[in-house]
Order: sequence, then C-alpha cells, then structure tokens
Amino acid sequence: RRKLRTDVAAAFPTLSAEQLTELIPNKEELNVIKIYSHKGEAVTVYMNNRNPILFEIEKALYPTVYTLWVYPDLLPAFSTWPPVLQKLAGGADLMLPGVVMPSSGLPQVERGTLCAVTLLGNRAPVAVAVATMSTAEMLAAGMKGKGFAVLHTYMDQLWKYGDKSYPPTLAPLVTDPAEKEGAADEDEMKEKEPVVSFSTDPLQHVDVGDMSLKERERCAVLLGKEEPGEDRPAESPEGASTEVQQAAEDSRTPQEQMDALFNQCFFHALKCKVKKSDLPLLTSTFLRSHMFSCCPAGQQLDIKKSSYKKFSKFLQRMQHQKILQVKELNKGVESIVEVDWKHPDVKAFAVPEGFSSASAAQDSKGEDREQAYHAPEIIPLYGVSTKMIPLFQETGHRKGSILSSSEVRNIIINYVKTNELVDETNKNFVKVNAILCDCLLEKSEQDEISKLKWDDLLSRCLERLQPLHQVTLFGQEPVVRKGNMEPIDITIAQRSSNKKVTIIKNLELYGLDPQCVANILQQKVQASATITPVPGTKDRVQVQIQGNQIHHLAKMLLEEYQLPRKYIQGLEKAPKLGRKK
Repeated sequence: RRKLRTDVAAAFPTLSAEQLTELIPNKEELNVIKIYSHKGEAVTVYMNNRNPILFEIEKALYPTVYTLWVYPDLLPAFSTWPPVLQKLAGGADLMLPGVVMPSSGLPQVERGTLCAVTLLGNRAPVAVAVATMSTAEMLAAGMKGKGFAVLHTYMDQLWKYGDKSYPPTLAPLVTDPAEKEGAADEDEMKEKEPVVSFSTDPLQHVDVGDMSLKERERCAVLLGKEEPGEDRPAESPEGASTEVQQAAEDSRTPQEQMDALFNQCFFHALKCKVKKSDLPLLTSTFLRSHMFSCCPAGQQLDIKKSSYKKFSKFLQRMQHQKILQVKELNKGVESIVEVDWKHPDVKAFAVPEGFSSASAAQDSKGEDREQAYHAPEIIPLYGVSTKMIPLFQETGHRKGSILSSSEVRNIIINYVKTNELVDETNKNFVKVNAILCDCLLEKSEQDEISKLKWDDLLSRCLERLQPLHQVTLFGQEPVVRKGNMEPIDITIAQRSSNKKVTIIKNLELYGLDPQCVANILQQKVQASATITPVPGTKDRVQVQIQGNQIHHLAKMLLEEYQLPRKYIQGLEKAPKLGRKK
C-alpha cells in the first residue's frame, strides 16, 4: 500500500498528501485483481469501495473514470461532442476532428501525455487516453488525424467492474471574461427559472451521452412520475387545468413527439403483436416487424430524431422499468427474452383508433418485415500484432491498436517517405530496411529481397496484422469482433429417400431473424421450413428447408435484403437450369 501510494504520487504529482490518503486509504480494504484485455494484455486493477480506482499496464499507472470524477482536474482535459462517446466506448480512438476547440485554446501537452476526455458542457471525464502528438503538432496538422489513443472509457468492461454509476454533471471552468459574463447571465436565468433535478435512481436513468444540455433538462422532465405518453412541463402544478395540459401537449418539440411515438408503438406492439411463443425475439426484428406496423398512418418512426438516438438505449430504459428483459444471446446481437405483460404500463395502454383490424395488420406484417430490413454496415479492421509493433510504434500505436485499412496505408506510406525508402531508380519500388525486413519478410526471403513493390508491401502488411471487423446493425451500437466477418453459410444436405434440404446458418449475425426468414421462404417456395440448433453450439440456430432452394435464397438475400454477395457463402450450389428429365 505504501509503495502504491509512492507510485501514484510520482505518476500524478498534482495530488496533495490528503488526496493521496483519500484515494488510497490506510485502513479501508484495497483489493488487487488481475484481468486480461481482449488484446491479451495483463492489466492489474486496484479496487476501493467496490470501484476500480487505478489500473496498471506494463508498470504504468492510469486512473479510472471513477477516480477522475472525484479529481476531474488530475489530467489535462480535451473536450469532444457527446455522440463521439459511443464510438470511443466501442473501441475507437479519438480523432482530432472530434476535438472541440475552446476559446481559450487547447491544453499544452506533449506526445505520450496522459489526458482525460470530457463531453462538451460537462467537466466530468468519460475516457482516459494518451496523446499521439503534441498540441503544436495537432495544430500544425490542421486538427486532422488521430489525436489520442484511448485506453479506458465510461461504459467499457473496466467501468462495469464498479458500481456502474453515471458521470456527475460538473460545470466547465470559465476562464475567458466573455464566457464569465455569459455564465453570470445564465446563473441569473437559472434563478428565475424553476430548477429541474435529475433522478439518482438508475432504473429511471437515460444515458445523457448523446444529448445536449437542453435535451438533458427535457429528459429529466420526461423521466418524472408521469405515465408514458404524457408530456407536461415540470413547473405545472398537480391541479393544472386540462387547457394548460393541452397547450403543453401542442407545444411539444419534434424530439418529444418522436419519444411519445416510440412509447406508443412499443406498448402497442407488446400488447397486440408479440406472443410468448415469439421469444426470444431479435431486437431488430421487434423494431421493424412489430413496432413499424403499429405506427399510425402518415407518421414514421426514426430513432435518430428521438432523445435516445439508439434503439438499444430505448430498450434499456424499458428494461430499467422492468417491462422486458434484453440479453445478448449471440455476441453483438441482442434479443428480447422476457416480457412482463402484467406490467401496469402495458395493461393501461389503450390501442389507438384505426388499429382494430388485427387481420389487416397481420397481412402487412410480412411486407414490413421484408421492406424495412436494413443491411448491416460491415467495416474490416486490423489490429497491430506483436511482430508488427516496430513498424507502428513511431505513430503511437501499440499491440492491439485497431486501425482501418486506409489508416494502415497512410501509416506505411508516411513511414516509407520519412525514412526515405523510395527507390531512386524506380519509384514503384520501396527499399527494405531492417524493420521492414523483420516485419514483412520470411526468413528464407531476408537474404534475397532488398526491394518490394508498393502493392506487395501493403498487402504483406495487411496479411500480418490481426483481422477484425466492426458490425453496425440497424438501431444498435457498433460492435467490434475478432477475425473476419462470418458469411451466411448455405449448404445442401442429403436426407433419406435421396431428398435434399437447404441449410442456412449465421443469419443472426446480419440482424436477420431465422424464424422470420423460415416463414418467408416457406410461403415463397411452398415447402416445409424448420428451425434447428446448430450442432456443437449453445445458442445458435439454423434454418432448414426442403429441396434445393438456393435460387430463391439468392434472390431474397441479394435483391430484397441488399446483402453484399461476398458475405454469402454457397450460392454456387444452386441447381443448374437445364432440360427437365
């Protein structure tokens, strides 16, 4: 404990003796645990009062967001826009175009300086990162390129080790005289306006990461004790007349109206569309096949226009209210596994007029399912492997750093030009120095090859990096997975009496509900279709349909669902269209 306090004092000299004792108390229990990141790095975590306060990687100490919320000025802080937080929590580094330029100028840091990342309007840090260039270099680069390598964020797995509390709201420090005047004016306005307090109950909490300050206040009002669908100003007295309430209803912002529409369609879908036998149900299927069909004529659901921004956040709120339960049955694919149909909010919901015809809604259900599907966005990524560290460490990357193909290309090109490795006699070739030789050449090639073509250089580099990919399903947050994206696998199997069946796997990875696909195929080809578990797996299922139905599958997946051909495996097994025997 004494050694740890000495190490912390050396790493963070701005901490006073009292603050050090507060951070690492003498008598309270201090737990030390060792965990391994998805990159394979060993991380030592120091826990105090059930919260991780520090973590150590390769003998370097870093504070967690829990510590930075107590000491927000411990590290130089750079501010970013609230929507960027989701990208950072998903594993992305902070790029310079995402950094907000304050009127007082950026903090002066050097390359390798440990920094905090905050959201605009709140001084509470949400990420810990290392600067990949100095402030002068950032400005010289025109605020373009990667600025910070992110180590830890609010909402990541390390944060989940603690009590999962939310960032406090800390007012930004005002240094500019003009800003001080504006802050004084704002304080005067606050005195005149009624104060809206935020609920500390986590069950009522909505993630404010993507909201402006005004939207947060509005959100605080919506999270009061009102029933879903009611939107009344916070200052309305309990005995307000119906005229005042009606005026408040008419004056709702477009965002509030979209929130109310999502609430209405959500409860309508639970009450009239979803059955217990449908569970578990993919969240993407619930949105496009059930909620969309409950949307009134002339209106359209758009999660981006609501205060939630992400459908997963909307479902989180409903889960906090114990209306339903969402689980990640497959990695990165969420499903609704349980619904409380006896919940007071579900029982109290009245179906709007114009939806009395259940059969008409059922008829349009299949059309909604087909037309509303959005193909996922799939981005190939690359992780820096141990062997490739010497080639990438000059740009501030370490083992496991995640890069896009364009970032890899730019780093290699800059490395070649900086080290003057372009061949003078033929600029299509690059001279192989010691680092390129160790990283890119096999042992048998090292004595023979002294030059490489540009294309060969880049392809060899990509081959030696660890393959990853990022998948963004409709209405969900991006998920980064190891390896290449598994394709939808279509195979033909032989059954008894020489009968053939078509088997389709991995539909869930692309946001497709296997049961829905089976139902649609069954209607189209008039053949029996079933859902069976994938042999050797725990939660995966496959669609099995009689006959060789690859032609129909290809038309549905490629034309109707607009999935790229490269992500579908087995289309070549379609029956050849020849003369009938």
